[in-house]
Amino acid sequence: MLFEEIARASRDVAATASRSAKVGVLAALFRDTAPDEAPVVTAWLAGRLPQRRVGVGWAALRDRPPPAASATLTVRDTDAALSRIAAASGTGSGARRHDMLAELLAAATADEQDFLVRLLAGELRQGALDAFAAEGLAAAVGAPPDDVRRAVMLGGSLGAVARAVLADGPGALGAFRLTVGRPVLPMLARPARDLDEALDRLGPCAVEEKLDGIRVQVHRDGDDVRIWTRTLDEITDRLPEVRAAARELAAGHAVLDGEVIALDDDGRPRPFQETAGRVGSLAGTLPLSPVFFDLLAVDGRDLLALPTAERIAELARIAPEPRRVRRLPVPDPADPEARRAAADFAAAALERGHEGVVVKALDAPYSAGRRGAAWLKVKPVHTLDLVVLAAEWGHGRRTGKLSNLHLGARRADGTFAMLGKTFKGLTDALLAWQTERLGELAVEERRGVVRVRPELVVEIAFDGVQRSTRYPEGVTLRFARVVRYREDKRAADADTVESVRALLR
Repeated sequence: MLFEEIARASRDVAATASRSAKVGVLAALFRDTAPDEAPVVTAWLAGRLPQRRVGVGWAALRDRPPPAASATLTVRDTDAALSRIAAASGTGSGARRHDMLAELLAAATADEQDFLVRLLAGELRQGALDAFAAEGLAAAVGAPPDDVRRAVMLGGSLGAVARAVLADGPGALGAFRLTVGRPVLPMLARPARDLDEALDRLGPCAVEEKLDGIRVQVHRDGDDVRIWTRTLDEITDRLPEVRAAARELAAGHAVLDGEVIALDDDGRPRPFQETAGRVGSLAGTLPLSPVFFDLLAVDGRDLLALPTAERIAELARIAPEPRRVRRLPVPDPADPEARRAAADFAAAALERGHEGVVVKALDAPYSAGRRGAAWLKVKPVHTLDLVVLAAEWGHGRRTGKLSNLHLGARRADGTFAMLGKTFKGLTDALLAWQTERLGELAVEERRGVVRVRPELVVEIAFDGVQRSTRYPEGVTLRFARVVRYREDKRAADADTVESVRALLR
């Protein structure tokens, strides 16, 4: 397939607001896509690079050679060239990357150059296209869209599913089932204003401690244990404690959802940065404690469709109490005594040093890969995971540091809407770190403002949401302050404008 077809499809999808038209464009593209090209094509359409980073800065993208007169680049040519650029290392690697990029751009037409530059600069972030692309793939192969979406949830990526069905037809979707050893996208929670709202919205539920750790998905297949993060990065070698805990389960085969967290001698959580640092290191010595809160499969049985209450019961059957999250069943939230018990449980969770609670509907299935309405997180202070869109050079003691952050929430179309700015909560160490990190993501600088690729997620605490005519979605945050950076999350995991508006309501 010619690279030009990807660039044209991306342009056509962006040019129409019609859902059916977007799906039609993508269906036509998939009909022309070879199976082995599918993972690359789907990644590019959503604005992602399979190589993740290629080490190319904005300066190299700004100086383009004259475009080619006709389209000759293929998908394979382009992907191979980007892989060579990403692989360059050692002395003189910067110059080699620059030369290889110039060679690639010179072989591209004007439209292809535009697509490539925006792809490399992170300006094609179109996470919402994954949903349209799943429908387009379904239309291309004559499969029910729900079947394709379920396969994507269980297969971990649209690219893997596309490669299979383009090669073998709709029948290949049946191969994407929950399998020990193949991670699935985790179910996520939405924020709720307070515990009362969560109880009222969910009905019969369970209230759990919300741990300030790192999300893990643990697969046990006999003595073999493998561990993935929420972004499906494998970290098995870094967590011997988790491997040992999984082997203690009263089941030979299981898929579990949970967190790892560092605790002090009194059983209270240590700072999140310590947990994150330990998980990110192959040689860390800080002990971590695995805590499981869901069971997705056990001894050959897929539990995804079972209600929460039944999955909890199965987890209790195979995992000892110290390995399970503390939780309180609330079968009747209308009962005043039950509500008081739930409030006492939430207060005790905070007293033990945890973030808050997660409230889960007892009748809900496990919706892999979705931020559904069946799980609601409640924290004493509102926090959102937002994306850094830009930063301003500081003044006074912050001179020479990128300080005031421009914060964005995710729109339905995958772009980001600015909600406000903050420099509060930034320590000197964090200022130094973010100056270096944002410099790597810089796209352009104008009048003291450095615009960056929307990739870095930051957790922001705030006192409320208020209306504002200053920002594009008409809302802003009151007294926003930085809690921490979340490099364990992707921009696609950031909170949405819809979530912010819900807090306003």
